[in-house]
Amino acid sequence: MHRPRRVEAVLDFVCVHCYLGFTRYLRAARRHRADGGAVANVLRPVQLRPQASPEGEPLVEVWAREHGAAVAARLAADTSFGADVGLPLDVRRAVFTNTFDAHRLAAQASAQGKGEEMAERLFRAYSADGLNIADATVLDRLATETGVTTTSGGADALQAELARIRALDLPAPPVLPLADGLVLSGEISEADVLTALRA
Repeated sequence: MHRPRRVEAVLDFVCVHCYLGFTRYLRAARRHRADGGAVANVLRPVQLRPQASPEGEPLVEVWAREHGAAVAARLAADTSFGADVGLPLDVRRAVFTNTFDAHRLAAQASAQGKGEEMAERLFRAYSADGLNIADATVLDRLATETGVTTTSGGADALQAELARIRALDLPAPPVLPLADGLVLSGEISEADVLTALRA
């Protein structure tokens, strides 16, 4: 038996670049596993906007306020992002929100061996389904869909982990640190991940 390759995935669920990078990573990990390899994935939380309101607001309105209406319209009309891996993106429906409770749910899912599935579902909920992933009812439904048992705890541990990740001064997410010191970030490709897993 090969020792599993340990990969940490530093992500935020309201980051479409993280969704794309994580999807490419999972495709590579599944190919590696199909070839007899083993991958141990560890989700690591980061919040791009920790001050964001859990009430949420349309992402397009955030873009318009911060970058202007023309830029927001251009970004919303772009359907090419993620097309190479078949991501079902619809940023016109995305509800920008606080991701603290989404990360807490992902941590609980990881403890139950369902971290990858939960991360995929949270990304899709935000980037395609137009759901507010800070809403407790939404998160309960996603947990049920994924077969994850939830509890009310974990907030203090998550705060500590967010602080630890911030102190590492990593590049902007997505970031994939591997156990041997290699760090993949930015435009992560499936080929680069697969090469790293097979090294």
